[in-house]
Amino acid sequence: MTVPAAAQSAVGGLVQPSVLRGGMADRSKQVEEDIRSRVPDLQRLFREYPIAPPDTSSPRASLESFLVLLFEANRIWRGVRDEYQDSGNVFLSADQERRLDVVRLLIAKARQVFDLDDIPQTARDGAGTEIVLQFQEILDRIYMPDLDSVPGQEAGAFIHAREAADLPDRWTIPGTSIVFARVGKDRGEVRYLVSKETVSRIPDDYEAVKLFPSRSDTGEDLYAYYIYTPGNLVAPRWYDLVLAGPDWLRKEFKNQAVWQWISLGLLSVLAFCLPIGLQRWNRWRAVPLSDVRRRLRRMQQPILLFSTILAFRYLADHQVNITGVPMIVVGTVSEAIMWAGIAWLAYQAVDFLASWVTKNPAVPTGSLDSSLLLSAFRLAGLALAVVLLGYGATRIGIPVYGVIAGLGVGGLAVALAAQPTLENLIGGVILYADRMVRVGEYCEFDGLSGTVEAIGIRSTRIRALDRTIITVSNSDLAKRKIVNFSRRDRFLLRHMIGLRYETDPGALLAIITAVREYLVAHPKVADQVALRVSFVGYGDYSLDLELFTYIATADRTEFLAVQEQILLEIGRIVRAHGSDFAFPSSITYLGRDDGLPEAEEGDGNGETAATSGPAAARPAPAT
Repeated sequence: MTVPAAAQSAVGGLVQPSVLRGGMADRSKQVEEDIRSRVPDLQRLFREYPIAPPDTSSPRASLESFLVLLFEANRIWRGVRDEYQDSGNVFLSADQERRLDVVRLLIAKARQVFDLDDIPQTARDGAGTEIVLQFQEILDRIYMPDLDSVPGQEAGAFIHAREAADLPDRWTIPGTSIVFARVGKDRGEVRYLVSKETVSRIPDDYEAVKLFPSRSDTGEDLYAYYIYTPGNLVAPRWYDLVLAGPDWLRKEFKNQAVWQWISLGLLSVLAFCLPIGLQRWNRWRAVPLSDVRRRLRRMQQPILLFSTILAFRYLADHQVNITGVPMIVVGTVSEAIMWAGIAWLAYQAVDFLASWVTKNPAVPTGSLDSSLLLSAFRLAGLALAVVLLGYGATRIGIPVYGVIAGLGVGGLAVALAAQPTLENLIGGVILYADRMVRVGEYCEFDGLSGTVEAIGIRSTRIRALDRTIITVSNSDLAKRKIVNFSRRDRFLLRHMIGLRYETDPGALLAIITAVREYLVAHPKVADQVALRVSFVGYGDYSLDLELFTYIATADRTEFLAVQEQILLEIGRIVRAHGSDFAFPSSITYLGRDDGLPEAEEGDGNGETAATSGPAAARPAPAT
């Protein structure tokens, strides 16, 4: 097709608006009449098939679908706006809201004519609406070919792949760089969309042609109205305050009005200050004694963060109506923060559920290990939080799952770096599986002892007798020799009782018999067969009796009370039989040694010997 020189000059920006209008008038009128004739078909299509997508089976079908959709959307949009402005009402009526919903539906369908895969999903709706409106304004200002000359059949034909065999893979509007490209060919689909490259150039193309006249009768730039006014499609009444203010508030700066930049800054400061204020307020408040209330307080921060981001997005998108690149940045950042808050809230909610399950008296937990349940819940909460963060990352355009799948050698390096953590995690599982220790049990290992307070994912915390906390990694604790005092079913009562040496043998036997009979009759003595009260030897200063038996209790406090009772009774029995307990003592015996008798004669060598000397003092043990 030969492009008129006026159209070529218009695309290059080298012709005056009056010349451009004259060169495009006839063609534009014909295209507009064709579009008007297709509107009844569009209305019938949506009435019979309300969820039908636009026809993109050929370049002509895609272009015509877009033009018909936007023609009807603009007609309804202008009608609602003018009616609302003339009514003087503060709010839109129900019928006006319904018609605006139809406009949004038509624009959403028009977005399906574009290949928007390069735009993050979080900003796809807002950016797609701007692309649609900018593309409409571009088409209103460029040379438009006769629709019959565009490859393919008219919109609504929905041709199949075999019928589209003769269609080109790409078609460009003459005199422009606007390309309709076929997508999904490898899947056997027939869809012609405005190409990604064209979508990326649409904002720049709009900036290049926006000063040229529109071929529409109204000559109004609906995209400019959309981006420089608040609200969603129709400016609310409070916009009159901006109109009544200084002119500089409505001046354009980086595709936003000055009042929009000011509003965005104030909203950002408020959204930042609210979570920080709550955090500082919680620091000043007293910490609740109830564990449930403490966990509920921890959930306040992610809930406020999530609510603040939702309110910020609503005000920025639907009231201030931030558009363009700032809208994409705001949408991406707020989406990332929102999903981080959701992941944080999910972890805290699972942690709260774990606390409720392990401490609720209505839940039978006699056979459950509360520490094991708590760690399992925390692992589940952590996994859920990671999944939510991954999904949120995909929403803002980060291919997390693809990155994870392609880690390869990097994944091996990460696994090696995380080896200590995995080792501690497995060590914790071993502690649970072998049931070496449980929370609340008193144990001893390597000269350290205390009560187990928590068995976590990485380490175990033990409260020592001096109230200090001993933290031991799970893998290290699982390798050590652990003495678990809380697991014994009975306590050993074993004592050596020393009686004075002055005790008569008959009294000694009577004491042994009386003590044995007392222990046999005691209700807390567990094993009568193992009970032993015996005279075992002569000590340095006492007659030693061995007391050996088991007390039928696993409670240390009760054992100490029973032991105290038994020892006091043994003391009464000993004294009742005329004896008493020995204590370390000694008696010193002094004697005199007269020496050897004097020899009367020598020893054969003519020598004589006589010895004499004082007696030696010899200490002897006393009894």
